[in-house]
Amino acid sequence: MTLRRRPLLIAPWLAAATALHAQPAPGASDAGRVIELLRRGGVVVAFRHALAPGTFDPPGFQLGDCTTQRNLSDEGREQARRIGAWFRQHRLQPAAVRSSPWCRCVDTAALAFGAERVERWSALGSPAQEQRADGGSRSDGTHPAYAQRLDALRQALARASATPQRFEAWVTHQFVLRDLAGESLDSGQALVLRHDAERGARVEARLNLPA
Repeated sequence: MTLRRRPLLIAPWLAAATALHAQPAPGASDAGRVIELLRRGGVVVAFRHALAPGTFDPPGFQLGDCTTQRNLSDEGREQARRIGAWFRQHRLQPAAVRSSPWCRCVDTAALAFGAERVERWSALGSPAQEQRADGGSRSDGTHPAYAQRLDALRQALARASATPQRFEAWVTHQFVLRDLAGESLDSGQALVLRHDAERGARVEARLNLPA
């Protein structure tokens, strides 16, 4: 008698556990997937600026004067250079480099991708740019102008998502990434974003280069 081999059956709980284990943990970096997505295009890689110690800008800061702002530390500048080195190593060149007008964002973008490529874009600016009627800074994201800027980002993401074989690099702030994509990042981390009709932005992968 010829014995038939029965197909190997995997218990449902074991299959589910294996699939769960294969998923990256929340906040984990997935550099391989980032490379794949950027080469395929139709996405935006959106960075939080590199390390700039502190929290908010000093009172009375001015966008046109970097000496009045919170700026990159030496470690932050080196972090930005490492970002650029990683992109060059993998031959990944963004079709456009757009930055918040804040100096720590512009410097991150310039050190990573070249100063001549950086386009300052107010839509990527911090909500602290808006001012309350009493003169205090508005950083809660509820100012009408900030809502309009977020809408501009979603529209730009939709255009980028409709264009394959190219990607854009954006450099912005913690508040903006949280409000746009619903995730918080450490300094120098990035999200690969694609347009989503319901949510506006869908996170495809996370990039956290080693220190």
